[in-house]
Amino acid sequence: MPADTSDTLQAERDYLKTSRAALAAMREKTGALEIHSADRVNQQFLLAAIYRRMKELEDDPEVPLFFGRLDYVEPTDETFHIGRRHVNDALGEPLVVDWRADISVPFYRAGKAEPMGVGLRRRFGFTHGEMTAFEDEDLTAGGQAEQHSDILDAEIERPRSGPMRDIVATIQPEQDVIVRAGVEDTICVQGAPGTGKTAVGLHRAAYLLYAYRDQLSRAGVLVVGPNASFLRYIGDVLPALGEIEAKQTTVEDLVSHVKIAGPGPAAVDVLKGDARMAQVLHRAVWSHVKLPEEPLVVPRGAHRWRVAAYQAEELVSELRSRGVRYGAGRAMLPQRLAHAVLLRMEAAGDSPDDRVQDSVARSRPVKQYADALWPAVDPAKLLFRLFTDPELLAQHADGILTPDEQALLIWDKVPRSAGAAKWSVADATLIDEIADLVDRTPSLGHVVLDEAQDLSAMQLRAVGRRCSTGSMTVLGDIAQGTTPWATPSWDEALQHLGKTEAHIEELTAGFRVPGQVIEYAARLLPTIAPHLKPPTAVRRARGELTITRVPDSLAAAVQTVREVSERLGSIGLIVPDALVPAARDALQGIPFSVLGDEDDVDAHLDVVPASLAKGLEFDHVVLVEPAGIVAGEADERTGLRRLYVCLTRAVTSLAVVHSEDLPAVLETA
Repeated sequence: MPADTSDTLQAERDYLKTSRAALAAMREKTGALEIHSADRVNQQFLLAAIYRRMKELEDDPEVPLFFGRLDYVEPTDETFHIGRRHVNDALGEPLVVDWRADISVPFYRAGKAEPMGVGLRRRFGFTHGEMTAFEDEDLTAGGQAEQHSDILDAEIERPRSGPMRDIVATIQPEQDVIVRAGVEDTICVQGAPGTGKTAVGLHRAAYLLYAYRDQLSRAGVLVVGPNASFLRYIGDVLPALGEIEAKQTTVEDLVSHVKIAGPGPAAVDVLKGDARMAQVLHRAVWSHVKLPEEPLVVPRGAHRWRVAAYQAEELVSELRSRGVRYGAGRAMLPQRLAHAVLLRMEAAGDSPDDRVQDSVARSRPVKQYADALWPAVDPAKLLFRLFTDPELLAQHADGILTPDEQALLIWDKVPRSAGAAKWSVADATLIDEIADLVDRTPSLGHVVLDEAQDLSAMQLRAVGRRCSTGSMTVLGDIAQGTTPWATPSWDEALQHLGKTEAHIEELTAGFRVPGQVIEYAARLLPTIAPHLKPPTAVRRARGELTITRVPDSLAAAVQTVREVSERLGSIGLIVPDALVPAARDALQGIPFSVLGDEDDVDAHLDVVPASLAKGLEFDHVVLVEPAGIVAGEADERTGLRRLYVCLTRAVTSLAVVHSEDLPAVLETA
């Protein structure tokens, strides 16, 4: 539709201008609020609330304020513009309706077979924030084929650079069902490459914060990603939707009770990630509780009050039978002992009150007696003792781990202390398990866990206890499990997360990865995940795929990068981790960044170590030496899964350059 001749288009442009002015007025009004409070704490709280609201009302002229319109015919003839946030005029009338509102649902789900009360759905096309076109879809003509949307295709396939964008304009019906699931529901999304599972998880977080704001503002929402580069890549999505309260972290940071030096040997980390370690640690923690051999004697004034050993034993047993955390039981024991002393005082004719009981509980004899029966446990120091004392480990691992497995856990070189130890991520996860046995981990309202297939059983337990009373959105792809401890099935992963009631949704329609590319990558599926449905590309554009054997793969890759650089969109040069230094040298004279460095998602060209490619996408991908990517992993299946990840990062074009033979499964037609 010509942009310069359409009266309708001009009217919508004017409406956009009016809406932007109204948003600016809302922000100005918020900024003009004055805070008057004699209480400094209240004043700071209110100032922080105003700051958050100001951030939510920021307007980016490059981002369309609305992207669609619904003309309802039932129950009233009302029109609503659908956008990223709610905007109202000076009288409070809505100019733009938040995409998460119930009234917006038909924009994503209505069709001619089920129009949901809508007569017309309008989509808008934008370039750099300027409205350039619109499409109207008549939903009243029942029985006709669904209308294809060029604007929708263009938005899905639009070249991008830098961090991930929101997908509010392109959410598909099957994605919307997941996004709008209730806050009480835990959902696991098995998503093939390009199906938008990460975006769906982030948009579900944004929806829940909108629909259950009071509940989740108190309880908290957390997004857990695989690494810091991934978090920087997705970091702008929620703020673009007006949500700045959700926190983001990695599993490594989540369990960092100690300084983490790096990964340990793969075989050792696999064992440390085994769910059986939870039983070993449970035994080790509770082994500290001792039964009394002597009575408790509390001198008080002229009297010496006694609690017999068998009575103290009953108190300890009663606390253990209640299923409390170790730390909670330790905190309660002095009060239980003090209460037993008060009973003897009362039997002798005294009338002690609660203050007397508290005084007795804090007295040195009671505290020393309780400490002897129920001593303090330091999680890091306990794990240090287990890994440096074979007899202690054998005592608690007997019948759980084999002697060979126990020997694998014992450190060859004993550090001076727990503080001097070089802890791995797997170690830190075990320390987190111990910390939870001692004191319950606080629960959040909702956790979004991405790339969940790569977590060990113990890591899944660590994430799961962060929402023991809340819900989760679990995202991943079994075919992309690239760690030696990757989960074999979602049922098992959900069990370790403590969310066995979750239901699993499978997304197989790829909206980002082109058909040629996904079909080529899918050759790996019978080997790496034969039980999964192969993904299908729903885009009309087939994309570009070239596979070239050359004498010098890096030199050829650099030349391909030069050629692709003249096209729109981001470029990812994916190489085996071992070739990253050589790629740096080969790209001299070409601006680039290396993924894993700070600000690594802001460049037009990224050098991507194969181990960090997961979860990212680029308009153009140049992939170097597939066989080298496979060889960089501990076993062939893990290597082929890593290659599957790398092959499916392209949105427009994939160029594979190699001098070594391709993996045999890719040679198969």
